[in-house]
Parts: sequence; structure tokens; C-alpha cells
Amino acid sequence: MNIIEAAQDFATLKHGAQTRKNSKEPYVEHPKRVAQTLKEAGFRDEVIAAGLLHDVVEDTPVTIEDIKEKFGEDVAEIVASHTEDKSLSWEERKKHTISVVKTAPLEVKALIVADKLDNLQSLKQQYEEMGEEVWKAFKRGKEQQAWYNRSVAEAIHDESDVPAFFHQYEQLVADFFK
Repeated sequence: MNIIEAAQDFATLKHGAQTRKNSKEPYVEHPKRVAQTLKEAGFRDEVIAAGLLHDVVEDTPVTIEDIKEKFGEDVAEIVASHTEDKSLSWEERKKHTISVVKTAPLEVKALIVADKLDNLQSLKQQYEEMGEEVWKAFKRGKEQQAWYNRSVAEAIHDESDVPAFFHQYEQLVADFFK
């Protein structure tokens, strides 16, 4: 079994019966889409594996050390760079992510943008189905979500030679939060 298959099996097992906000969709479908975005953009297997594992530390009892033992230091470092410290406030966590997007290596930025792109695509679809009710599932409402997504998009705006999905994210942010 290669690292991508192992990461997908691990993520599927650890996310278990979790579902996405405002949805009955199995949670693991989100990291699978993130990994697919990274794969299509040509990133190496360790980055794709990190895409599959990016939420297991935040949302399950798995630790970064567990990721390191099972998938190696490289994957663990990429996952760690995108793992929020849940002891911080929502605002502090989001400001930290924005800072990481501004300064991190391209592989880390790509994981974050692929994650945010899939989240926003899902949110847009749910908004079309539910309207303003969609915001009730979030710790912060539309205005804060708009601030966060615009800030991430602005943080990647100055990048040159980035994968096409970076531009897709920027456009979706502009269209959805207009």
C-alpha cells in the first residue's frame, strides 16, 4: 500500500461517522477532495497524503506524533502547519492561518488553499439550498467568514507561478462574498 492509500484508509477510519456541517455527507469526503485537488495540481505524494490527513489532528484523538510515526516527519510537518490550536479563540486561529499562508512554503500554502477552496465550494452549494440559514452552523457568521476568506485570498494574491486552483479560490471568494 502506498502512502496515499494508507493516508486515505487512516483518515476514513479516524473520521468514522463524522459528517460535514449542514450535511449528511461523510466528513472524509472533504479531505479526499482536498487531496484530489493537490494531486491534479501535481504535488508530490507526501503533500497529497497531508491533504487526506489535514483534519484528523483537529477533529479526532490523533496527534501530530501519531502522524509522524505512521507517515513520516515530512507529512507530519505539513499537517502540523495547517492544524489549528483549538485552545485559541476563533479569531486568533484564523489570524494564525492567514499568517501561515503569507509566509509558508508553497506546499503548505497549497494544502491550506485546497482546503479553503473545498470548504467554500461546499458552503456555496449549501447556501444555494438553505439561504441565510447556512450561517447558523458556524461559530462566526457571514461577515466573519467573508473577512477570513478574503484575507486568505489576499495573502495568496501576490504569489506568482501558483496552481490554477489558487486563482479558482480567489474568484470564488470574490463571487460568493460580493
